Amino acid sequence: MVVTYPPSGKSLPHRHARSAFIYAHVLTGAVRSRVGDEPAEVYRAGESFFEEPAAHHRISENASDSEAASLLAVFIVGAGDKPLTVPDPGAAATP
Repeated sequence: MVVTYPPSGKSLPHRHARSAFIYAHVLTGAVRSRVGDEPAEVYRAGESFFEEPAAHHRISENASDSEAASLLAVFIVGAGDKPLTVPDPGAAATP
């Protein structure tokens, strides 16, 4: 799946299906990511990161307020393990 963030765009904090291993490769721009208790990192076009099964993706956002960013996310997941992405409870209500 290709995820595109407009300038200053972001995803809500979320988790993926319990069996999901995710490989992400930044296609354009720069993406700030924080998974679990690790510190936030900025990945630029050509760089990659991964998420272990059951990881908590706390931050996933465009690191720029003036340029779009995109990444390719490859999900390796057990058959029938759905939904693929679940926002944190109450995440939509937070600013």
